[in-house]
Amino acid sequence: MLDPTQRFSSRAQDYVRYRPGYPPALLDLLKEHCRLTPQTVVADVGSGTGLLTKLFLDYGCRVFAVEPNREMREAAEALVGGHPNFVSVAGRAEATGLPAASVDLVTAGQAFHWFEPEAAVAEFRRILAAPGGVALVWNERLVDATPFLAAYEALLQTYGTDYRAVDHRRVGRADLVRWFGAGPLHIALDNRQDLDLAAAQGRLLSSSYVPLAGQPGHEAMLAAFREIFAAHQVGGRVAFLYTTQVYLWAFDGERFTAPPSAGLS
Repeated sequence: MLDPTQRFSSRAQDYVRYRPGYPPALLDLLKEHCRLTPQTVVADVGSGTGLLTKLFLDYGCRVFAVEPNREMREAAEALVGGHPNFVSVAGRAEATGLPAASVDLVTAGQAFHWFEPEAAVAEFRRILAAPGGVALVWNERLVDATPFLAAYEALLQTYGTDYRAVDHRRVGRADLVRWFGAGPLHIALDNRQDLDLAAAQGRLLSSSYVPLAGQPGHEAMLAAFREIFAAHQVGGRVAFLYTTQVYLWAFDGERFTAPPSAGLS
């Protein structure tokens, strides 16, 4: 399997243009459960092209965007590099390079499944000040909610190079409890993209497990995708539906615990 830190080197531009962002309700959850304010210092670990980083910058936070892949890091710098509270960091989840007890919130958007979990959690503990928090976030694409989404999933199963091996759904709650030593507060939010053909094709090519131009299966995959799009488009667009999965922990300087749920689960 390709080194996780290099999987998106040739896909950074498609990623920043065509991957979904995160719903505004995410900020409300973090304000309620993780003490998020505009004064919060955030380490966005595995920050990629800066989609989650931008959400925090727009809210007023200072953000250390920690990303090992040069192309992804440069895409984030192009997106938000002019923001005075943005700090780009060439680091890994397991060794961020940040000082001990230097941040209030650690986040990972669409990235934790690429980390070495035990080492990453130890690094989160090292860089977090108390009281602090951790938020892991995934946009989980729905695979059978509509005929288009079912056909798209079948396409990935057919042409994806290592799709099953790298699917973030392989990380379950039991794994998270084992690594963090406590169960998280779990909240699910709705999210969606409505994309025309060019954007939907860019969304497909942003995935690290599909063949790129010149690789076996690329042209056949695109031809099949165009047929799927034509069969399911409405007004020249298709809808990608997601559940944004949010996992939250509080940190007291020694232990991770689930923050108060306020009736959520």
